[in-house]
Amino acid sequence: MSHHVPTRAPACSDAPARPSTHPAPGGTPPSRESARRSLGGPPAVVFAALLWGTTGTVGSLAPSGVPAAAVGAAGLALGGLLLFLSAPGARTLPKRCTGTERRLLLLGALAVAGYPVTFYPAVARTGVAVATVIALGSAPVLTGLLAWLTGRARPTTRWICATAAAVAGCAALVPGPSAGGGGTPVDLGGVVLAALAGLSYALYSLVGGRLIARGHPSDAVMGVLFGGAALLVLPVLLPGDARWVLSPRGAAVAGYLAAVTTFLAYRLFGHGLRHTTAQTATTLTLAEPAVAAVLGVAVLGERLPVASWCGLAVLGAGLAVLALPAGTRRRRR
Repeated sequence: MSHHVPTRAPACSDAPARPSTHPAPGGTPPSRESARRSLGGPPAVVFAALLWGTTGTVGSLAPSGVPAAAVGAAGLALGGLLLFLSAPGARTLPKRCTGTERRLLLLGALAVAGYPVTFYPAVARTGVAVATVIALGSAPVLTGLLAWLTGRARPTTRWICATAAAVAGCAALVPGPSAGGGGTPVDLGGVVLAALAGLSYALYSLVGGRLIARGHPSDAVMGVLFGGAALLVLPVLLPGDARWVLSPRGAAVAGYLAAVTTFLAYRLFGHGLRHTTAQTATTLTLAEPAVAAVLGVAVLGERLPVASWCGLAVLGAGLAVLALPAGTRRRRR
């Protein structure tokens, strides 16, 4: 998806930026403006991932007895509404889309809605660090595979190596809490739910990237995807006792998830998708498990062995390979 455009040039959501980040056939160097755009994608995605890394920890601080899926649904419902109402052009985007693009919007909204109703229960069953690592670790692999299978993109050697290193670092984190003698043990049901969350993440990243690559504003695309998802998760939120949202603790948790990890983070992610491919973006979001693991240790008392800390270092190295501009390697010419 991320590389689907009518011509050979742009590729994913960075369609406006990528052609200028590489020298022309005659060796013409990229313009300052294009270089600035290409550098704007990865930092925005990484910063969004840092914000997402606080999601599991903050969600676990909700009032006791509140279903994990309801916590995620509350954050998405409020944050999705904020994204939709604040995004210029979001209300008119479906009218401007083709029939195929409207179906993509629906698929993307379903995928967005599927993430919290699988991820938060996974956190409750198998712990913050493990659930986040599996969900985020599987997402870039699934994104690359789906893009390849649908003929949208061919994985580059750089992406394969960086993603392999990042996922290997994530794998070292998986047994962390139980191996360290504390925290929540790994639960098979939680692992499956986390993997489904990773699939949801991959789908809406690809859908969002494809729509943005077709020229639609990133804010409008994110606004429609998350506004639609906000409506889809209401059945999860409304049937239960939603009074917890009105309590000081519940309001603080739901407000943070809505304003920070949904509204702000996905505005940043949408900007990043405009200037980098969905495959690269989902790999860069593996910064989230690192944050989640550290917060799980610092705030929730989960313990990680030395091997898991080494995994964090490998993960960081893989992300650095993707975050650094590829053009620096051409200076040797």
